[in-house]
Amino acid sequence: MKKVFIFLFFAFILQIDCYGQFSPNINNYSIAEYLAGNQNWDVCRSDNGKVYVANNIGLLEYDGIGWELFQLPNQTTVRSVLTYDDLIFTGSFEEFGYWKKNEYRELVYTSLSDLIKSEIAANEEIWQILSYKDKIIFRSFASIYVYDFKTVNRIHSNSAVISLSLVDDDLLVSTLNHGIYKLENKSLVHFFSSEILQDTNIISIVKKENQYVIMTSLKGSYYLNSGKLIPTKYAFNDKIKQHQLNRFTQLNNGDMVLGTIKDGIYIADSKGAVKFHISKENGLLNNTVLGQFLDNDHKLWLGLDNGIATIDLKNTNYFFNDISGKLGAVYDIVKHKGLLYIGTNTGLFYLDKSGKLHFVNGSQGQVWDLKIIDNYLFCGHNEGTFIVNKNEIKQISDFNGGWTIHKVPEHENLYIQGTYAGLIKFQLRNGKWEVKHMGKTTIPSRFLVFENSHTAWVAHAYKGVYKVDFSKYFDSIINITNYGKKGLDSEYNPRVYNLKNDIVFKTNYGWQRYEPILDSIVAFKLLDEKFGKNTYIISEESTSPIVLKDKTGVIRFKYINDSNEERKINNSFIKNRYIVDYEHVSKINDSLYALNLNNGFILINNTSKDSVMVFKPTIESVRINGKAVLLSEKNIETIELKHDESIDIELSSSRSENHFFEYSIPSLSKEWFKIEKSNLRLSNINYGLYDILLRTKDDLNNTSEECLIKLDISPPWYKGFPGIVLYSLLIVGLIGVFYYLHQRKIRKEQHLMKVKHQKEQEELLREKTLENEKHIVILKNESLQNEITIKSKQLANNAMALVKKNEVLQDIKNELAVNKDKFQDHYSYKRLIKKLNNSIEHKDEWEIFEENFNQVHDEFFAKLKEQHAMLTPKDLKVCAYIKMNLTNKEIAPLMNISVRGVETHRYRLKKKLSLENDISLTDYLLNIK
Repeated sequence: MKKVFIFLFFAFILQIDCYGQFSPNINNYSIAEYLAGNQNWDVCRSDNGKVYVANNIGLLEYDGIGWELFQLPNQTTVRSVLTYDDLIFTGSFEEFGYWKKNEYRELVYTSLSDLIKSEIAANEEIWQILSYKDKIIFRSFASIYVYDFKTVNRIHSNSAVISLSLVDDDLLVSTLNHGIYKLENKSLVHFFSSEILQDTNIISIVKKENQYVIMTSLKGSYYLNSGKLIPTKYAFNDKIKQHQLNRFTQLNNGDMVLGTIKDGIYIADSKGAVKFHISKENGLLNNTVLGQFLDNDHKLWLGLDNGIATIDLKNTNYFFNDISGKLGAVYDIVKHKGLLYIGTNTGLFYLDKSGKLHFVNGSQGQVWDLKIIDNYLFCGHNEGTFIVNKNEIKQISDFNGGWTIHKVPEHENLYIQGTYAGLIKFQLRNGKWEVKHMGKTTIPSRFLVFENSHTAWVAHAYKGVYKVDFSKYFDSIINITNYGKKGLDSEYNPRVYNLKNDIVFKTNYGWQRYEPILDSIVAFKLLDEKFGKNTYIISEESTSPIVLKDKTGVIRFKYINDSNEERKINNSFIKNRYIVDYEHVSKINDSLYALNLNNGFILINNTSKDSVMVFKPTIESVRINGKAVLLSEKNIETIELKHDESIDIELSSSRSENHFFEYSIPSLSKEWFKIEKSNLRLSNINYGLYDILLRTKDDLNNTSEECLIKLDISPPWYKGFPGIVLYSLLIVGLIGVFYYLHQRKIRKEQHLMKVKHQKEQEELLREKTLENEKHIVILKNESLQNEITIKSKQLANNAMALVKKNEVLQDIKNELAVNKDKFQDHYSYKRLIKKLNNSIEHKDEWEIFEENFNQVHDEFFAKLKEQHAMLTPKDLKVCAYIKMNLTNKEIAPLMNISVRGVETHRYRLKKKLSLENDISLTDYLLNIK
């Protein structure tokens, strides 16, 4: 069955003469990508998957992700390249040799021409290199050089050597004027010559059906059989004569690839019929093919006069490209009555059976939708809706923006269209289409599906989804319900579909469905799991399989009935050509689908399965702080580096496609992290032993076997042995310092305690001394007080004695006065009275009394005089006697006055002292200290 589908697919392609526009997948690499010279003279791919290109300014290496340039020591143009085991042979101007990776896995050049420098002709260039019987053959126009991995031998030719061809076990050497030779034992043996081949560039010689086929640059192709040269009848002969054949490759199935100087690549079948023509017109960067190489994966690599390209010959998906820009962005494709119609943003086009693109006049503007209805081809257009008949169109509706149109279930000849202005009814009556706006709403309706015969759902780009109920005869809209607030995750950019009679919605947050019982929109986890939250449908309604596109750009063909059957398309080239949010897959026939792109579309054969493999990454180089690390050939041993060093690990997986790299450090995290391009840089990692896991992954989530690198990161010196020694010394030093400080503190505290003790002792002693002194003072005071008391008593006694004496003297005086007349001598009486008066008022006695009084009463008189200067000596005497607490009766004799006189004197004294009436004179004087 698969072979039948493939046959039908190719039958369709050949039916429209696809070499005019259709082509296999082309991937171009411009100068801006590989950053070298424009001309690429030769190309070769090694067994490890790396591509090597002979470029104007050196050797280019491509590892599937990035390009790297290596220049020869003399920086000349590289004309030819060949990979052999782990060697890359190159030929240049007066120079040839090989490149090999050293112990640091860096490409290093070794010259072979230096071995025979004297034999190389001036201005000689090596244009071709091939391997033959464990030898490497270098070809220039003048000579052939044979390298047996020990020595180099030169074989001279009398005519310009144009090409070398390996046919079976023979190496055929084609010359410009002397025919064809065979290389045998380091010499050229004549094989065939003909006048037809005189002055002819023989590009290649192959064997087909037991006869030789000779391909020339300008004379076409010939069969060589039994010594006869017969022109072939290949259809491409005129093409290569016109455009000058420059490269030729024969595929294992007999197909032929012809690279020309003027018109790109022609791919022909074994009979010579052209299957594809690939040129600048349909995707190639440049029409001049300087070099070509077919690798083991059936990828054709082309070295162009300006750029590099690769063409996937095993892929059964074919592109229609329009580099001219006339086609524009494609929005829908449909096959109708043998023609392929293409709706674009510039109008409607169709491809005729010869593969030529034609514009349908009158269709200028945006075409949104192409649909076959009752054998009519409807064209939903920005200006309205048209019916297309071959190369003519007729407008049947002027309602702008015919986005989508669907048949009403259970109704014949009745259709509803979603437009800018809302819903439009189309009904076929008597061979004529009647058109009517359904009214009620002008909601722009890009997405429209029917739930049943009278209910539809429409999606607005910014206002959610609406449920629309129609009248019984579809004359009008009965009701419109906005479900944007009834459970819809997001009202922005929703899509609505009918999947197996379930109304489902795709929002920015995943899949949802309508639940009739709840009359609400609920989550649809089943589709989230089967389709993916970031995936939406891009195929037509009721198409099986369903075609999905996810956010990474991967296209999936998925069968609802069989979840295990799925086909994925992951092409980095078409990802840049999607019309985002308007991707659409149209079903051309049972196995052929068309995906719209910018400036073209791709035809997808759903029966052909792509074999996708990703391969284990290879460690290309390891650099620590920019310095290359010596690596073993078989495996990567543990890499040691310091804590402050960074490591760069260069990876490659040249045989993988659409791939990238990831790394994981299990001891730190179980997650895998994407590596930008092919270089992993690690820095600022904590010291320790780490396993670095590396793997290759593609956009389809296929992963390769893991690659392991061990990193042993030494600790910083302060965490290693020197740090331990230093820390030990610091600890010992700190202990010593602490011990010293502690001892000093103890000594200081002891000293302070001693000083404190001494101070305490001194304080105690001082306090004891003060206490003793105080006690002594108290004793002294007591002694003085006693002494005062004694003196006071003595003073009082003296005063009393004086009083008694004066009383006695006064009594004597009074007695004498009584007996005055008895005295005979009056003078003797007066003398005696005078002596008695003097004795009563004796001043010496008063001075003694005053002195004793002052001792007892501590300068009483001084203070009293200070406060009351007007007091007389008599006043002071009275004050002293009052101070001694003597009564008036006792004071009177002392003063030699009467008691009445003492009272009068006390009264006068109180006046002098300015005392109030209520203040006692005695209390006042007693308070004077």
